[in-house]
Amino acid sequence: MIQLTNVKKIYESNLTEALYDISFVIEDGEFVFLVGPSGSGKSTILKLLTAEERMTSGGILVGDFDLAKLKQRQAPYLRRTLGVVFQDFRLIENRTVKGNLEFAMRVVGAKKKLIRERIPYVLELVGLSEKGDCYPSELSGGEQQRVAIARALVNNPKTIIADEPTGNLDPERSYELMCLLEKINQLGTTMLVVTHERDLVNCFNKRVISIDSGRVISDMENGLYDYDTI
Repeated sequence: MIQLTNVKKIYESNLTEALYDISFVIEDGEFVFLVGPSGSGKSTILKLLTAEERMTSGGILVGDFDLAKLKQRQAPYLRRTLGVVFQDFRLIENRTVKGNLEFAMRVVGAKKKLIRERIPYVLELVGLSEKGDCYPSELSGGEQQRVAIARALVNNPKTIIADEPTGNLDPERSYELMCLLEKINQLGTTMLVVTHERDLVNCFNKRVISIDSGRVISDMENGLYDYDTI
Protein backbone atom coordinates (compact mmCIF):
# COMPACT_ATOMS: atom_id res chain seq x y z
CA MET A 1 0.00 0.00 0.00
CA ILE A 2 1.03 3.59 -0.67
CA GLN A 3 -0.59 6.25 1.48
CA LEU A 4 0.00 9.99 1.38
CA THR A 5 -1.69 12.07 4.08
CA ASN A 6 -1.71 15.88 3.93
CA VAL A 7 1.74 15.90 2.32
CA LYS A 8 3.42 19.24 1.82
CA LYS A 9 6.79 19.80 0.19
CA ILE A 10 8.76 23.06 0.12
CA TYR A 11 12.17 23.11 -1.56
CA GLU A 12 14.18 25.19 0.87
CA SER A 13 16.85 26.10 -1.69
CA ASN A 14 14.46 28.44 -3.47
CA LEU A 15 11.42 28.32 -1.13
CA THR A 16 9.32 26.71 -3.88
CA GLU A 17 6.15 25.10 -2.54
CA ALA A 18 5.88 22.04 -4.77
CA LEU A 19 3.07 20.10 -3.05
CA TYR A 20 0.09 21.35 -1.04
CA ASP A 21 -1.85 19.00 1.23
CA ILE A 22 -1.63 15.93 -1.06
CA SER A 23 -3.61 12.90 0.12
CA PHE A 24 -4.41 9.60 -1.62
CA VAL A 25 -4.15 5.85 -1.04
CA ILE A 26 -3.05 3.19 -3.54
CA GLU A 27 -4.00 -0.29 -2.38
CA ASP A 28 -1.92 -3.40 -3.01
CA GLY A 29 -2.50 -4.73 -6.52
CA GLU A 30 -3.94 -1.50 -7.96
CA PHE A 31 -2.97 0.03 -11.31
CA VAL A 32 -2.99 3.82 -11.06
CA PHE A 33 -2.08 6.59 -13.47
CA LEU A 34 -0.71 9.80 -11.96
CA VAL A 35 -1.20 12.55 -14.53
CA GLY A 36 -0.61 16.26 -14.80
CA PRO A 37 1.27 18.88 -16.82
CA SER A 38 4.97 19.61 -16.46
CA GLY A 39 5.68 21.26 -13.14
CA SER A 40 2.51 19.94 -11.50
CA GLY A 41 4.35 17.98 -8.80
CA LYS A 42 4.50 14.48 -10.30
CA SER A 43 8.28 14.20 -10.06
CA THR A 44 8.27 15.52 -6.50
CA ILE A 45 5.83 12.79 -5.46
CA LEU A 46 8.12 10.14 -6.99
CA LYS A 47 11.16 11.57 -5.19
CA LEU A 48 9.26 11.43 -1.91
CA LEU A 49 8.12 7.83 -2.48
CA THR A 50 11.69 6.69 -3.16
CA ALA A 51 13.13 8.74 -0.26
CA GLU A 52 15.22 10.84 -2.62
CA GLU A 53 13.54 13.85 -0.99
CA ARG A 54 11.82 14.27 2.35
CA MET A 55 8.40 15.80 2.86
CA THR A 56 8.11 19.09 4.71
CA SER A 57 5.03 17.94 6.60
CA GLY A 58 2.39 15.24 6.46
CA GLY A 59 2.77 11.48 6.31
CA ILE A 60 3.77 8.85 3.74
CA LEU A 61 3.55 5.08 4.12
CA VAL A 62 5.07 2.78 1.50
CA GLY A 63 4.34 -0.80 2.46
CA ASP A 64 5.80 -1.32 5.93
CA PHE A 65 7.90 1.85 5.79
CA ASP A 66 6.86 5.08 7.51
CA LEU A 67 8.81 7.67 5.53
CA ALA A 68 8.40 10.35 8.20
CA LYS A 69 10.51 8.16 10.50
CA LEU A 70 12.76 6.60 7.86
CA LYS A 71 16.47 6.85 8.64
CA GLN A 72 18.92 7.31 5.79
CA ARG A 73 20.43 3.86 6.32
CA GLN A 74 16.96 2.33 5.83
CA ALA A 75 16.37 3.94 2.43
CA PRO A 76 18.03 1.11 0.43
CA TYR A 77 15.66 -1.41 2.05
CA LEU A 78 12.68 0.72 1.07
CA ARG A 79 13.94 0.94 -2.51
CA ARG A 80 14.29 -2.84 -2.72
CA THR A 81 10.50 -3.07 -2.41
CA LEU A 82 10.12 -0.73 -5.40
CA GLY A 83 10.99 -1.17 -9.05
CA VAL A 84 11.50 2.11 -10.89
CA VAL A 85 11.27 2.49 -14.67
CA PHE A 86 12.82 5.66 -16.05
CA GLN A 87 11.96 7.46 -19.27
CA ASP A 88 15.63 7.56 -20.32
CA PHE A 89 16.12 3.81 -19.60
CA ARG A 90 19.44 4.24 -17.68
CA LEU A 91 20.83 0.93 -18.91
CA ILE A 92 24.51 0.03 -18.52
CA GLU A 93 25.78 0.29 -22.08
CA ASN A 94 28.77 -2.06 -21.72
CA ARG A 95 26.67 -4.89 -20.28
CA THR A 96 24.34 -7.20 -22.16
CA VAL A 97 20.64 -7.39 -21.40
CA LYS A 98 21.28 -10.33 -19.09
CA GLY A 99 24.22 -8.44 -17.61
CA ASN A 100 22.02 -5.47 -16.75
CA LEU A 101 19.53 -7.71 -14.96
CA GLU A 102 22.25 -9.69 -13.21
CA PHE A 103 23.83 -6.47 -11.94
CA ALA A 104 20.49 -5.34 -10.50
CA MET A 105 20.13 -8.64 -8.67
CA ARG A 106 23.69 -8.74 -7.36
CA VAL A 107 23.30 -5.27 -5.89
CA VAL A 108 20.62 -6.60 -3.51
CA GLY A 109 22.61 -9.73 -2.69
CA ALA A 110 20.67 -12.29 -4.74
CA LYS A 111 22.12 -15.80 -4.84
CA LYS A 112 23.52 -17.24 -8.08
CA LYS A 113 20.81 -19.90 -8.25
CA LEU A 114 18.05 -17.31 -8.01
CA ILE A 115 19.75 -15.16 -10.65
CA ARG A 116 19.94 -18.13 -13.05
CA GLU A 117 16.25 -18.91 -12.53
CA ARG A 118 14.80 -15.41 -12.39
CA ILE A 119 16.41 -13.72 -15.42
CA PRO A 120 15.04 -16.10 -18.11
CA TYR A 121 11.57 -15.88 -16.55
CA VAL A 122 11.56 -12.07 -16.55
CA LEU A 123 12.95 -11.84 -20.09
CA GLU A 124 10.19 -14.15 -21.31
CA LEU A 125 7.60 -12.06 -19.48
CA VAL A 126 8.68 -8.86 -21.27
CA GLY A 127 9.09 -10.59 -24.64
CA LEU A 128 12.89 -10.47 -24.85
CA SER A 129 13.88 -14.12 -24.48
CA GLU A 130 15.98 -13.94 -27.66
CA LYS A 131 17.72 -10.66 -26.74
CA GLY A 132 19.54 -11.65 -23.56
CA ASP A 133 23.02 -11.53 -25.12
CA CYS A 134 22.45 -8.22 -26.94
CA TYR A 135 23.87 -4.89 -25.79
CA PRO A 136 21.55 -1.88 -25.35
CA SER A 137 22.94 -0.21 -28.48
CA GLU A 138 21.76 -3.20 -30.52
CA LEU A 139 18.13 -2.78 -29.40
CA SER A 140 15.32 -0.51 -30.54
CA GLY A 141 13.94 2.14 -28.18
CA GLY A 142 10.95 -0.04 -27.36
CA GLU A 143 13.19 -3.01 -26.61
CA GLN A 144 15.41 -0.90 -24.38
CA GLN A 145 12.38 0.24 -22.44
CA ARG A 146 11.33 -3.41 -22.03
CA VAL A 147 14.78 -4.13 -20.59
CA ALA A 148 14.26 -1.25 -18.17
CA ILE A 149 10.95 -2.82 -17.13
CA ALA A 150 12.60 -6.22 -16.76
CA ARG A 151 15.29 -4.67 -14.56
CA ALA A 152 12.61 -3.04 -12.38
CA LEU A 153 10.81 -6.39 -12.12
CA VAL A 154 13.73 -8.75 -11.68
CA ASN A 155 13.96 -8.43 -7.88
CA ASN A 156 10.22 -9.14 -7.55
CA PRO A 157 9.21 -5.77 -6.05
CA LYS A 158 5.81 -5.21 -4.49
CA THR A 159 5.35 -2.01 -6.48
CA ILE A 160 6.61 -0.70 -9.81
CA ILE A 161 6.77 3.05 -10.41
CA ALA A 162 7.06 3.96 -14.09
CA ASP A 163 8.12 7.56 -14.72
CA GLU A 164 6.96 8.67 -18.19
CA PRO A 165 7.77 5.18 -19.55
CA THR A 166 6.43 5.91 -23.05
CA GLY A 167 7.91 9.37 -23.47
CA ASN A 168 10.46 8.27 -26.09
CA LEU A 169 8.21 5.85 -27.98
CA ASP A 170 5.79 6.15 -30.88
CA PRO A 171 2.06 5.61 -30.20
CA GLU A 172 2.01 1.94 -31.27
CA ARG A 173 5.01 1.02 -29.10
CA SER A 174 3.56 3.10 -26.24
CA TYR A 175 0.32 1.12 -26.32
CA GLU A 176 2.21 -2.20 -26.40
CA LEU A 177 4.33 -1.12 -23.45
CA MET A 178 1.30 -0.12 -21.42
CA CYS A 179 -0.29 -3.50 -22.16
CA LEU A 180 2.88 -5.11 -20.78
CA LEU A 181 2.62 -3.07 -17.57
CA GLU A 182 -1.03 -4.11 -17.32
CA LYS A 183 -0.01 -7.76 -17.66
CA ILE A 184 2.58 -7.38 -14.89
CA ASN A 185 -0.06 -5.75 -12.70
CA GLN A 186 -2.41 -8.69 -13.28
CA LEU A 187 0.29 -10.95 -11.86
CA GLY A 188 -0.01 -9.07 -8.55
CA THR A 189 2.43 -6.16 -8.74
CA THR A 190 1.09 -2.74 -7.74
CA MET A 191 1.60 -0.31 -10.64
CA LEU A 192 1.95 3.49 -10.48
CA VAL A 193 2.46 5.04 -13.92
CA VAL A 194 3.35 8.72 -14.15
CA THR A 195 2.51 10.27 -17.50
CA HIS A 196 1.11 13.30 -19.29
CA GLU A 197 -0.15 11.31 -22.31
CA ARG A 198 -3.91 11.72 -22.00
CA ASP A 199 -4.88 9.75 -25.11
CA LEU A 200 -2.90 6.73 -23.93
CA VAL A 201 -4.36 6.86 -20.43
CA ASN A 202 -7.86 7.00 -21.83
CA CYS A 203 -7.29 3.73 -23.70
CA PHE A 204 -7.17 1.88 -20.38
CA ASN A 205 -9.90 1.49 -17.79
CA LYS A 206 -7.76 2.39 -14.79
CA ARG A 207 -7.84 4.74 -11.85
CA VAL A 208 -6.47 8.21 -12.68
CA ILE A 209 -5.16 10.69 -10.11
CA SER A 210 -4.80 14.14 -11.68
CA ILE A 211 -2.63 16.82 -10.09
CA ASP A 212 -1.92 20.41 -11.01
CA SER A 213 0.05 23.12 -9.23
CA GLY A 214 0.88 20.70 -6.43
CA ARG A 215 -2.72 19.74 -5.67
CA VAL A 216 -4.91 16.71 -6.38
CA ILE A 217 -7.68 18.02 -8.61
CA SER A 218 -9.43 14.73 -9.38
CA ASP A 219 -9.27 11.03 -8.52
CA MET A 220 -11.38 8.85 -10.81
CA GLU A 221 -11.77 5.12 -11.19
CA ASN A 222 -12.69 4.71 -14.84
CA GLY A 223 -9.57 6.13 -16.48
CA LEU A 224 -11.35 8.86 -18.43
CA TYR A 225 -10.99 12.53 -17.64
CA ASP A 226 -11.78 15.91 -19.11
CA TYR A 227 -8.96 17.44 -21.11
CA ASP A 228 -9.78 20.80 -19.59
CA THR A 229 -9.08 19.62 -16.06
CA ILE A 230 -5.29 19.68 -16.37
